Amino acid sequence: MSRQTMFPEGSVKFGITPAGWVNDDFPDIDIGIPFEQIVSEMALAGFCGCSRGHKYPSDPAVLKPELDMRGLQMSEPWVSTYFTIKDMYQKTLENFDKEIEFIQAMKSGDMVLAELGCSSHQQPIALVPNAPNFSDEQWKNLANGLNDLGHKANQKGITMCYHHHMGTGVMNMDQIARLAEMTDPNLVNLCLDTGHLHFAGGDNLEFIRLYGDRIRHVHLKNIRQEVMEYCLAHQLSFKESILRGVFTVPGDPAGCLDFEAIFQALVEKDYSGWLIVEAEQDPAKAKPLLYAQMARQYLREITGL
Repeated sequence: MSRQTMFPEGSVKFGITPAGWVNDDFPDIDIGIPFEQIVSEMALAGFCGCSRGHKYPSDPAVLKPELDMRGLQMSEPWVSTYFTIKDMYQKTLENFDKEIEFIQAMKSGDMVLAELGCSSHQQPIALVPNAPNFSDEQWKNLANGLNDLGHKANQKGITMCYHHHMGTGVMNMDQIARLAEMTDPNLVNLCLDTGHLHFAGGDNLEFIRLYGDRIRHVHLKNIRQEVMEYCLAHQLSFKESILRGVFTVPGDPAGCLDFEAIFQALVEKDYSGWLIVEAEQDPAKAKPLLYAQMARQYLREITGL
């Protein structure tokens, strides 16, 4: 297939998260850009989808018309699970059920989730040294819980994808392998986050080779290699790493990831679904619209879409 049509027409959709405009993990990373401007700039940059952020209206009856008028679909809500800590199973299921209702009301979107029990990523502490190492019992509880949620999602016709994440107990390739082995592939799909995987020492092409048949959602996050190495060497927190500029968008010359090779590997696995640009950056330093346009133009150049 030629470079101009890397993915078959209609097989993928390009979206973006609001993380470049305002941060959901750290709401104080915010220069006051309102919801209406965020989603307008997403559309202006050429994206057809977006994930939900904390500045968005919570009522789908309000949110959907705002997205519709800008030609945007909801690509995913985020769901945090807490199966590895005490007395949170029922609460996790209740939160999941609410997000299923949200997706159904929005009439689009995959379910993207991650286990945040004992996670270091939202804490003001060294990110990697303090990430949890789950016990055998915690792994069993996590796998059983995810299989239960996957069954719920399947019953509603919703694609549920697990997101490996820095600072969590499913961060590196060994942990991802254990999760993949312990969960039912018919119930628990995977979300590839290119930046989180590289940050954790993983290889994106190897991930796609191993789990391509389970990848149903992709976050396109680029990494500034020198910044990443500094953050790891100095044991910075996740927030400190973001503010230092560890993440950027595809197409930024400062980034180190080869997205053309990543896309080609996905094509070879017949990937179809959302490709979501995500780069947690300080909007005071990295103008959100500029970086969104940079990413979309780059994606258009290498995929022809």
